Amino acid sequence: QLQLVESGGGLVQPGESLRLSCSVASGFTLDFGGVGWFRQAPGKEREGVSCISSNGDSTNYANSVKGRFTISRDKSKNTVYLQMNNLKPEDTAVYYCAVDIRGTMWLDHRLYDYWGQGTQVTVSS
Repeated sequence: QLQLVESGGGLVQPGESLRLSCSVASGFTLDFGGVGWFRQAPGKEREGVSCISSNGDSTNYANSVKGRFTISRDKSKNTVYLQMNNLKPEDTAVYYCAVDIRGTMWLDHRLYDYWGQGTQVTVSS
């Protein structure tokens, strides 16, 4: 069973930055599918934030984060990152990474097969 681990969340002020990391347990690889980042705020549905293809050549972003967030992957480290700049209070949520083995590049959580436990991001002054 593929296990994903997110890290890098925290409490920041509006306008600051965070970088989230999504890694996988030893013996597994993230290379076989697309990797997406999702977020869920209290009382709201899970929302797709960004995804990246298995080879890193294609990316997709939700309109709400375009120009502020950047997704990337480092195959040598078997890790996918989400660089979040100019954070806003509305970005506050638990952030999850997930793998879509079909590599659809859609930001629909129903298409993703494996999920991490999430990391909390809080943006507040």
